[in-house]
Amino acid sequence: MPCPRQSEAMKSVSVTATFVGLAVAWGGTALLLTPATRLLGAPESLATMVLEQLVLWALAGAIVAIIVVWEKRPLASIGLRSLGWQSAGWGLLLAAALFCVVMPLLRLGLRVTGIPVFEAGLSKILILPVWFRIFAVVTAGIVEDTIFLGFPVTRLTQLTGSPWMAGAVSVPVFALFHLPNWGAGPVLIYLVTGGITTAFFIWRQDLSANMMAHVTVDALALVIVPALSRAA
Repeated sequence: MPCPRQSEAMKSVSVTATFVGLAVAWGGTALLLTPATRLLGAPESLATMVLEQLVLWALAGAIVAIIVVWEKRPLASIGLRSLGWQSAGWGLLLAAALFCVVMPLLRLGLRVTGIPVFEAGLSKILILPVWFRIFAVVTAGIVEDTIFLGFPVTRLTQLTGSPWMAGAVSVPVFALFHLPNWGAGPVLIYLVTGGITTAFFIWRQDLSANMMAHVTVDALALVIVPALSRAA
């Protein structure tokens, strides 16, 4: 049993690692939305877009290093487990609820109010090669759920004692990062869907299921449905 002094030292390391991790994850992502990305190349260049995706993977890698090397904890501490049948099943169920029920209702509600939804953002993405869209879908599902869900929710829960308070911080951050590329309408949608997926994560504590849901929804929206529409 650790002595009080050891416990305080461990707590101090955990708090420091949490704030450094959030600074890396959220601060690094924020830089990608600033003119600093010009250092990677012309914004409209496909090569630059690939580099931006690789930067996101680097941020996720840094978070993994903080967990494993600095905190000396397993990835299970952020809810990441092997993708078994149970995780896949729950993930697909969540994806179906989001794609077939929640998002259509939200889009309908926003269109009634005259707020643009995904059209502008999709027009930029759907002209990109399929292989890149697949890469972006996988990146979004794995990287975003690591740096905007698994790590911040579990670590802020430890700091605040409340998973709901942790979610109340992380969900708006996740939604607002979509503002520059998608606009206000999608941000409102991401606030709701982010709240649902975060509540699901708090309930299931299974980041792999959340990743499965995220990849499935994005793959349907950015790859599968557009391909079927062209084929029809």
